[in-house]
Amino acid sequence: MQFIIQRDRLVESVQDVMKAVASRTTIPILTGIKITVTTSGVTLTGSDSDISIESSIPLEEEGKVLVEIKKAGSIVLPARFFNEIVKKLPMDDVEISVENGLQTIIRSGKAEFSLNGLDADEYPHLPQIEEENIITIPTDLLKTLIRQTVYAVSTSETRPILTGVNWKIENGDMICTATDSHRLALRKAKVESNTVESYNVVIPGKSLTELSKILDDSQNPVSIVITNNQVLFKAEHLLFFSRLLEGNYPDTSRLIPAESKTDIVVNTKDFLQSIVRASLLGEGKNNIVKLSTIEQSGVEISSNIPEIGKVVEEVQAESINGEDLKISFNAKFMMDALRALEGTEIKISFTGAMRPFLIQPQHDDSMLQLILPVRTY
Repeated sequence: MQFIIQRDRLVESVQDVMKAVASRTTIPILTGIKITVTTSGVTLTGSDSDISIESSIPLEEEGKVLVEIKKAGSIVLPARFFNEIVKKLPMDDVEISVENGLQTIIRSGKAEFSLNGLDADEYPHLPQIEEENIITIPTDLLKTLIRQTVYAVSTSETRPILTGVNWKIENGDMICTATDSHRLALRKAKVESNTVESYNVVIPGKSLTELSKILDDSQNPVSIVITNNQVLFKAEHLLFFSRLLEGNYPDTSRLIPAESKTDIVVNTKDFLQSIVRASLLGEGKNNIVKLSTIEQSGVEISSNIPEIGKVVEEVQAESINGEDLKISFNAKFMMDALRALEGTEIKISFTGAMRPFLIQPQHDDSMLQLILPVRTY
């Protein structure tokens, strides 16, 4: 195996596949990056069994030569060292060749590294997925869907199914739901599909977070293929495989209240900043903030930590309808929800001091957040 490649493009691909490389594993070869060279270009692969990422570098792009192939072949190189080496090479071009069996020489300018490789035939094969039923979504919308839901997944392994985001796809409609049983994030979107099949799957939150880091913010389409136990995201020069979580996701639709006793409309930015200030005195799980309505003019945001001090702030409301209200909630949950929402104004709907309350952008029902209040009396 021997080829010359543009360093920047190699670094980019290595960074992408590194997101899947296992740091701790019982399969030593998975701590490596597999490099495959064919007459059509170079492919890098990283995997930790749960996530697999394949990044392809074509021979040329937009008339610019990226790779010159001298001899096809494949090798697995230790990811951590290979990543550090390519980032620090001195010249724009890198020559990589395998000599004496598995010994790999990396040259750039006057720098030369020799790495001991592993046999690529021993590297686990990526899942073979029949690409019949394809769902298509613009890259920027997919990133938005992930950003607005993934933060609400559970970090506890006591209920593994809640560590993922539930995707329901039917008749071109997609509903993404995440909950850790204390809060819930839901986002709807339209997708293109060449199939009448409906899907109800749970994708690990970790997989979606890593996928989002790799994708650019373009409008380019991403193809999604779902099987019984895998999902494949296919973008230009990139394949991203993730296993699906097994089990039934709880029916969250019954948690969403159909009616409310108090509705408040506030400016998103003003409200968020007041919550941020109110949370300055608290920390961790005990960071509880109280909200009280002030007649019909606004809401009072307060926090009282006896051993530290207290903070009180009034936030002007655009409108308040319904009963007076006093409620306490986790400040972090509220800040996460507000940062995920789009729109300058939000509507918060309460059904009582100890019932989950709903946060939505004003005039937009494509997404909602639900937070469970905290008992403080």
